[in-house]
Amino acid sequence: MADDSTRNKKKGESAASSSATANPENKRKKDGPSANRISYGTMESLFDDKVQFPYFYRTVPNDQVQYRAIVQLLKHFRWNWVGLVTSFEDQGDRISVELEEYLLQNDICLQFKFTMSSVLLQGNAVDLNCEVIILYISSSSFSKLVFELSFNSTFGKVFILPASLQIHYQFFRNTFLNGSLMFRLHNRNIPGLKDFLLRDGPLEFSDNPFLDAIRKEQVFCLPESFEPDPFIRETLCNKTDTDNIMNPLIYDVENFRITYSIYTAVYAVAFALHDLYSHRSHHKEWKLHPWQIHRYLRNLHFSTPGGEDVTFDEKGNVAETYDILNIIQFPDKGVEHVLVGHVYPADGDTQLVINDSAITWESRFAQTPNSTCNPICPPGSRKVYLERQPKCCYGCAHCPEGEVSNGTDMVNCIKCLDDQWPNGGRNTCISKRMEFLSYEDPLGFSLATIAVSFSFITTITLGIFIKHKDTPIVKANNHILSFLLLLFLTFSSLCPLLFIGHPTQISCFLSYISFGTFFTVAISTLLAKTFIVTLAFRVVKPDRKVRGWLWRNMSMLVVLLCSCGEVLICITWLAYSPPFPEYNTKLEADKIILRCNEGSIIAFYVQIGYLGLLALFSFIVAFMARKLPDAFNEAQYITFSMLGFCSVWVSFIPANLSTKGKYMVAVECFAILASSLGIFGCIFVPKCYIILIRPERNIRASLIVKKQEQRIKT
Repeated sequence: MADDSTRNKKKGESAASSSATANPENKRKKDGPSANRISYGTMESLFDDKVQFPYFYRTVPNDQVQYRAIVQLLKHFRWNWVGLVTSFEDQGDRISVELEEYLLQNDICLQFKFTMSSVLLQGNAVDLNCEVIILYISSSSFSKLVFELSFNSTFGKVFILPASLQIHYQFFRNTFLNGSLMFRLHNRNIPGLKDFLLRDGPLEFSDNPFLDAIRKEQVFCLPESFEPDPFIRETLCNKTDTDNIMNPLIYDVENFRITYSIYTAVYAVAFALHDLYSHRSHHKEWKLHPWQIHRYLRNLHFSTPGGEDVTFDEKGNVAETYDILNIIQFPDKGVEHVLVGHVYPADGDTQLVINDSAITWESRFAQTPNSTCNPICPPGSRKVYLERQPKCCYGCAHCPEGEVSNGTDMVNCIKCLDDQWPNGGRNTCISKRMEFLSYEDPLGFSLATIAVSFSFITTITLGIFIKHKDTPIVKANNHILSFLLLLFLTFSSLCPLLFIGHPTQISCFLSYISFGTFFTVAISTLLAKTFIVTLAFRVVKPDRKVRGWLWRNMSMLVVLLCSCGEVLICITWLAYSPPFPEYNTKLEADKIILRCNEGSIIAFYVQIGYLGLLALFSFIVAFMARKLPDAFNEAQYITFSMLGFCSVWVSFIPANLSTKGKYMVAVECFAILASSLGIFGCIFVPKCYIILIRPERNIRASLIVKKQEQRIKT
């Protein structure tokens, strides 16, 4: 064999070999820098280094592809707490480091990491709580493991076996492999090979030494010419063993895996040589050098007789598909390998397709095994990493307020949108309930009823005053101002209706502007009443014409001037920061509060302050005029009405600041109704009492008597 190898190197021929257990460094030194090699079995990722191995090709995927496939399988079943067993020989340390790195990058932790030479698995792994163990070991190490666990029928773990591990059929009869999953190269048919094997294969030559090798390697019986293996309990072969060669698990003549890789490697060499031969120069003596074929292998693209396209990537690898097989053992020691999934190459990565329902797990698992360090965090919770614990060992915590998680084992919860709120399980966001003071709300309905009822009362009162406008009690108190006051009290009482209901831009404008304007006019009329009475009696020797002019013109001038101040405030307010409908999502966690925002809070309180200033001024003037000797004097009533008005709005400020949501709107409506009702009750209820119940007092003589009584008191 050494001589053949030397001759091949001298001739520059490319070699196709499995190299499954060869050391890459020794191989590089042996082959030399220009030797082309196409491997059908070696999967070490070191051969991807084109600096050290520029002429290396293979028809099987490298370990990195298999690592990704294993990780995808683990993630599919949510297994993040597993064990790893590697061989001491055959690059075991490198595989352990590389695979562990892949696992950690995908949040999969190793509960243990053993080498077959350092520890007995049975004595260490049985008591560990992981349910899945990756066996990335050599065939020789696997035979030792079988011997170690052959007497334990209750091991009860799920093993994941890589495609690089070639296992003898008899090993699958060990019960500890029941329910395990293994990766295998995708099986394919080689046209014509079945007929050859059945016609000219070992079955036709019972005395052929090749059949003895098949018996030992495939049937697991021992011909007389072989020495026993100390790790395997073997028996002498008989005719039944020879017949068993027809078992597809032993001698499959329909589908091939490693054989197909050899088949592809041979075809690759043949096509590359054909391309090289086609491009040779016919004018020169042709001599084949090893480096020449490299160019054609690198750019090779061909189809096998089975119709499969083959090409090498920049690292000299082919895109390969893995089959995922489920090992099923039967009570009669029969074994079946059920195809349950595939791993396809996809854009530089791998894609896992697996049929969970086709998998038969070990009998102690009633469902898919759960190999996690801790229970899965359900929807509505998130992971909480624990101090001094592996990343895969974590606790679960409920999502914070306003956040949800709609999957299991979420690292972070997702914050709901401003207009949404978590449901009870905090696993989905639902729309927040909108809250505003509506007419359907009992509070809103009550305030609206009071507002309409009060406006109805003021309207009736206005009608009564108009009907009795020629009576002394109406004429005596400047009936024009009384009509104006009643009209604007009616308007003021209807202002709460603008605050109730779904806020809009128009309703927000009108609510605050109307409220301020109507109350300004109402208070201005009261100020005008007392101001005119006081001014009339303070004028030195007022004659009848002066008093009449003051009565007719000055009162309207006072109302107009006071109202202009409010109009100026409103114009400034609307120009710079007008009221607007506000959707407040922060005030209450599970609600959207709808209300009219004042826009400029300063402008709002300036408006309230201006009304308070007018009311205070009216109160002072009315208090000064309370003892004037005039039967028409309303100063006492105005004093009490302004006292009530100021009390309401002084109380409104802290109440408004301490409430929120629809109750803030209700406080505003209540303040409007209470102040309007206070003015109406103090000014017009006594007059209505005289007009409707004591009409005999509504005569000029009664007023003269009252005037004389006032003069006597003074």
